[in-house]
Amino acid sequence: MPMTKSAGGPQGAVDLKLDLKSSYESAKKLQDKDSGFLDGSPSESPDSETTKGITAFQTLVHLVKGNIGTGILGLPLATKNAGILMGPLSLLAMGFISCHCMHILVRCAQRFCHRLNKPFMDYGDTVMHGLEGSPSTWLRNHAHWGRRMVSFFLIVTQMGFCCVYIVFLADNLKQVVEAVNSTTNNCHYNGTVILTPTVDSRLYMLAFLPLLVLIVLIRNLRVLTIFSLLANITMLVSLIIIAQSIIQGIPDPSHLPLVANWKTYSLFFGTAVFSFESIGVVLPLENKMKDARRFPVILSLGMSIVTALYISIGTLGYLRFGNDIKASITLNLPNCWLYQSVKILYIIGILCTYALQFYVPAEIIIPFATSQVSKRWALPLDLFIRFAMVSLTCILAILIPRLDLVLSLVGSLSGSALALIIPPLLEVTTYYSEGMSPITIIKDALISILGFVGFVMGTYQALDELIQSEDPLTFSNSTIFIQ
Repeated sequence: MPMTKSAGGPQGAVDLKLDLKSSYESAKKLQDKDSGFLDGSPSESPDSETTKGITAFQTLVHLVKGNIGTGILGLPLATKNAGILMGPLSLLAMGFISCHCMHILVRCAQRFCHRLNKPFMDYGDTVMHGLEGSPSTWLRNHAHWGRRMVSFFLIVTQMGFCCVYIVFLADNLKQVVEAVNSTTNNCHYNGTVILTPTVDSRLYMLAFLPLLVLIVLIRNLRVLTIFSLLANITMLVSLIIIAQSIIQGIPDPSHLPLVANWKTYSLFFGTAVFSFESIGVVLPLENKMKDARRFPVILSLGMSIVTALYISIGTLGYLRFGNDIKASITLNLPNCWLYQSVKILYIIGILCTYALQFYVPAEIIIPFATSQVSKRWALPLDLFIRFAMVSLTCILAILIPRLDLVLSLVGSLSGSALALIIPPLLEVTTYYSEGMSPITIIKDALISILGFVGFVMGTYQALDELIQSEDPLTFSNSTIFIQ
């Protein structure tokens, strides 16, 4: 699962061992193939003296870019939904809790690796073995459902990412096309942009469908690394340009509310979880390190960098554009060719990343489906499933064409389960029989309750906002005035 968000990661990390066939041979094959994605070498036992792995710095880079994707572009609006004071404080708390849950997952996986004498343990295996050691007889008898549950949420999360990407592609391309006649070379010109009306944004989504179908037909993970590199470069350049834009001319923030309404705060929760949901990348990265003993320090450092970056972009973006902030901060950028190029670069980056995100559910679903038919029908079934899955993400994006709601819905619905609910419960089932302090049990219970409340409230509020919108497409996703 050592893929990244920007390179296919959680919003980009995948555990290709989460195969519904649950066969050792298939899981090992997928693990080796995916492990090679990081450094081109097969996975080896950490006990081997000649183990080849990635350095601490490489691990840090993979961890940081595994968190950076479209979610960061929605954090300024998320900060608005929480308040100029509550937003940054909540992002800080969310970053700390997410990092703590990642540490829990790593400790539990290491525990079972030592106990079962295995070199590697993925998320699904860890949850399954945790349930096998729980004090509840019912949980022990149904431990295999732990792996399937993780597989299900991973599929939902990654398919959700693909839906977010389609909405993002349509919104940004639509704005570029509508403003092309009034785009200037002067990024400081304060004038009204006269947009040229174009087709419905849902037609833009359909227009991307043939291209996305062609992209997902690439089944070689090593070929996809080229797309990963291109996505990383374009997103890095875009973020640098966005950052230098929002720090210029920040107005007086005194009119901005310190704490927002509790209803909109649930939307903040979903977007924040969506941004931090990269817990799937930690185990493969830890497995591939030359010196895995240093991984906890690298994990804390990496998540600290990510949290600081999220707080900076979210807070400064909201301060810069105030209540006019859009679902993606790219939609607020001035109408000059420099910032229009940012949108075009991000469109290219997201197109490349779509294939990597899609690779995750495809490698979970397709091997299971093709194993049920003869070899003669395996390839046609493979292609049909790929086409059906891409079409499904496009249909869902058309049904929910508001980028802010898709971000919040995906984060609340599936991200909260993988990142906040499951890890604390896993710690309890893993260590309860060995004796746990009441404080640790209470702490784990509170984190899981927080994740569950966010899951319920965030999902409800996102769906409620969608239902109450008379016309979702009238939600402003276009820059009417040059800032």
